[in-house]
Amino acid sequence: MSVTLNKRANAEAILRQNGWLSTQPEAFRNEVLRRSILLRFAPDEVIYHFGDDLGGIYGLVSGVVAVNTAPQSDAPQLVHMGVPGSWTGEDSYLIRQPRRLELRAVVETWVMHLPLDQMAQMTAADPTVIRNFCQNLLSGVGVLIRIVHDLQKQDPDRRIASVLQRMTWSSHQVLLTQTEVGTMASASRRQVNAALKRFAANGWVTTSYGSITVLNAEALRLFGNEDVR
Repeated sequence: MSVTLNKRANAEAILRQNGWLSTQPEAFRNEVLRRSILLRFAPDEVIYHFGDDLGGIYGLVSGVVAVNTAPQSDAPQLVHMGVPGSWTGEDSYLIRQPRRLELRAVVETWVMHLPLDQMAQMTAADPTVIRNFCQNLLSGVGVLIRIVHDLQKQDPDRRIASVLQRMTWSSHQVLLTQTEVGTMASASRRQVNAALKRFAANGWVTTSYGSITVLNAEALRLFGNEDVR
């Protein structure tokens, strides 16, 4: 029991200090955590699928979560990796429609889950909490703006550099294959392989099977923003 209590306390501490919930009023923060459930997901386990029925929100405590999405007529593709402190899933709460994202644990992952019925109870007691939940939606919009901005870069090397730098928001070890990096950067596997060799020669990254370790995220950021040539 003490291990469980310690894990719960550590999880709450992480979410109190990082991301959307850390910016909210203390009373709201306490109520979200009081009503939330700590869950564990094994590697490659899906937290929820694109098109799933209505549900609540999930806050990443530890691990890595792949975020996949697409227009409703297409198959979801990898667009981002969640970082500790990030929350998602408020679409069901706000518009009462099925899931528009797919979340998948890449490694052993712990999340805090606030069920939809608990969000509804909080809203019934105080309708102003809708603003608090909407602030998380705007955080997600900020991430999407960054993704679109990265994809508008004409040079594939700079798109690849920007994707790798963005992935360091969660960890300096990027748990992606070259094919997955290519999907996120709109680049071919051959282009990714060539770029990684150049980045490694510059001392910015090292590569191993199934992962890339970023050694100099700032250099990738500068290169991706065309500040160095």
